[in-house]
Amino acid sequence: MKNIFNFKTIEPWPEVNIQEWRDWRWQFRNSLRSRVQFAEHFQITLEEEKGFAGLDKIFRVQSTPYYLSLIDKGVAKDPIRQMVFPHGAELTEGAQQMLDPLGEKQNSNRPTHRLIHRYSDRALFLVTDLCSVYCRYCTRKHFTGSDQVLASKEQLQAAVDYVAARPGIKEILFSGGDPLTLSNEKLEVFLKAFYEIPHVELIRVGTRMPVVAPMRIDQDLVHLFKEYKPVYLMTHFNHPQEITKDAAMALESLVDNGIPVFNQMVLLNGINNHPAIVYALSRRLLWLRVKPYYMFQADPSPGTDALRTPIEQSLQIQKELWGHTSGLAMPNYVVDIPKGGGKAPLVPDFLKERSKNKWSFVGWDGVSADYISPAQVVEPNPETLAPYLEEWRQVQSSRHPNL
Repeated sequence: MKNIFNFKTIEPWPEVNIQEWRDWRWQFRNSLRSRVQFAEHFQITLEEEKGFAGLDKIFRVQSTPYYLSLIDKGVAKDPIRQMVFPHGAELTEGAQQMLDPLGEKQNSNRPTHRLIHRYSDRALFLVTDLCSVYCRYCTRKHFTGSDQVLASKEQLQAAVDYVAARPGIKEILFSGGDPLTLSNEKLEVFLKAFYEIPHVELIRVGTRMPVVAPMRIDQDLVHLFKEYKPVYLMTHFNHPQEITKDAAMALESLVDNGIPVFNQMVLLNGINNHPAIVYALSRRLLWLRVKPYYMFQADPSPGTDALRTPIEQSLQIQKELWGHTSGLAMPNYVVDIPKGGGKAPLVPDFLKERSKNKWSFVGWDGVSADYISPAQVVEPNPETLAPYLEEWRQVQSSRHPNL
């Protein structure tokens, strides 16, 4: 494989031997969790001091040594630093501050304690509340890092029973927290429970471990995923600086073994809110065979106003990317509708006007043209519909009854 991007090699901290550094359990055990620990390695700024002083009022702090090693100490507003260090701005109540912006706690979306069922053919299972790094823009602050730890056997069984009774549910999303903070043995308990439901076709695992502790992606984990295939890995790179040689090797070990990897980034003010940064991230991921999947508008969780971009700017970023970025590298820009409304994809508006059967468009480069719909009557039911109709009806009937 050609070495196009020359990803950075991250060296261990001086006092740490290479064997420890490459052990994800060591990274997790030795994560920095307090101002004292952070101050041993970084000069704390005035605004960060305010954030640390107010930690009892805002989201907890934690990061692996590996991820902190990505910070360029010579850059005042380093992107990694802004995503990890607490800031005084978090103490100011936001314009639309919500502890649960996705509406996950409401009964209409949550049929069991750990299961969220918002969309007909898929459900999300909260495996754990633990993360190895707590991001300042986290959307699930009502749950993540709240010391509820693993789902109990009873909570798992309740979720499995619910899914088993609804044949239209085809996908299970493991989330949290970060499911890959679990050992392989514990993770397999959850994989096996849902895998054995006959109509569940695949499992997605949402994780930031390839970003914050890529050594977690070892051969034992890859083998486990292959045993329960198809497993899709949904990861979360926000900035090109996060793609190191270690991260690249972790991603390659997954895709080389047939495990599809998709990336979900969040647009963040002062961190990646420019088309050049989004483009660079997407091209590097695509080269590593990772599909840029979503570009999320940051949710209005507590303390995030300083990190959120205006939707107008986010749309402009997407518009500028549109004509210059391969469809393979183009993430879908979406806004999570507050209070549980689900994802709303937003795209540049190319439609100029519409008449009876004529649609007038202006392309990204200013070229105008009309599309004329055919005059013939459209057949609503193709002749080959019958074999697929029952499957479609199952999906429709699996929607949570309170929605």
